[in-house]
Amino acid sequence: MEILKLSEIPDLPTMLDGPNDADAMLILAHGAGAPMDTDFMNYFAHTLTGPTLKVLRFEFPYMALRREGHGRRPPNTQKILLKSWRQIIDQARISHNGPLFIGGKSMGGRMASMIADECVVTGLVFLGYPFYAPGKMDKPRTEHLEILKTPTLVLQGERDPMGSKEVVRNYSLSKSIEIVWLEDGNHDLKPRVRSGLTHDDNLSKAATAITNFITRVS
Repeated sequence: MEILKLSEIPDLPTMLDGPNDADAMLILAHGAGAPMDTDFMNYFAHTLTGPTLKVLRFEFPYMALRREGHGRRPPNTQKILLKSWRQIIDQARISHNGPLFIGGKSMGGRMASMIADECVVTGLVFLGYPFYAPGKMDKPRTEHLEILKTPTLVLQGERDPMGSKEVVRNYSLSKSIEIVWLEDGNHDLKPRVRSGLTHDDNLSKAATAITNFITRVS
């Protein structure tokens, strides 16, 4: 197994969508098992960008190695993941001085939530938050979310196996957190066919909520 020291984090692969002179920037990180350019991540990057918003995506070191052909490997340690977030934020601020939002899919968003207050970002955006590991509802990962100060938007499927509406509605979360529930959605916000809804329905609703949130908070 690769051993990576905090001082040895390489330049991280990135993708930028939107105009360089956009007023606001949203940085999105991928989930634990898939890269930054999945259909899911592409949808939000391409849909959200416009004259006033650019979207920057990046990959953690373990996923960058996978892209280079080194095969599947587990996520880096939490220390490395958090260091990666700090590094990408510092790099973004070299050329971007406007409102800065961070977040991402599942694990990527969870790591962002841990350094948001410290890095004094404008807001957080979660595309399916892992409130608990699958099957471990008795071990919620919410302690830091109870005192989070950064304005936060959570786009969450109602039947997400890592944070269903039935379970999450009983949490005592910070008042800075707003949750938009996507009807019958799973961890990818996808509803079942029998719901009468489509994945596009939920993705579109999520994108609209993000746009409104960024406009309101910026």
